[in-house]
Amino acid sequence: MLNPNTNIEIVRLLKSGDADCFEKVFKYYFKPLSAFASQYVSGEVAQEIVQDTMIWLWENRETIIEEMSLKSLLFTIVKNKCLNKVKAMQVRTRVHDDIIEKYKEQFESPDFYLENELYEIYSKALSKLPDTYREAFEMSRELLLTHKEIAEVLKVSPQTVNYRLGKALDILRVELKDYLPLSLLLFTSSSI
Repeated sequence: MLNPNTNIEIVRLLKSGDADCFEKVFKYYFKPLSAFASQYVSGEVAQEIVQDTMIWLWENRETIIEEMSLKSLLFTIVKNKCLNKVKAMQVRTRVHDDIIEKYKEQFESPDFYLENELYEIYSKALSKLPDTYREAFEMSRELLLTHKEIAEVLKVSPQTVNYRLGKALDILRVELKDYLPLSLLLFTSSSI
């Protein structure tokens, strides 16, 4: 059994690398340090902090001052580690809250991500169209022009507009085959 009244002797044994003495110190202080730490953090985190403190004690044993109370040293280290952990958790919570506030609309609306993703897929497929097909398709779908109006703007025949739109739709159907709902949305509004 460890006698805390022999502080100088215990510190000397630790400094000399006495593993048996360290094990006794560990067993003697583990429960009271864990109970103390659990006033600041959860039980599991408290035990991790105590274990870290004991590892620190062993790794830094040669620098411990013999006249310093080992008990005071260990409790001070545990307290500081707990306070640092609490501060880190508060910062993490604040950052998390800031992110949620900043992106609140996106988090609350799952459709936001789906719409953006589908739009990107659609834009990528659209960019694969030859310029003449894309131009006719965009006039038809985005500007809602009739085939005759598109033909007048492009100075081509309405049959050429029909051909270009048909080819554009064929290409987009292939490109968007894995996105059936998007394809249906695009192609059911076809004025061909």
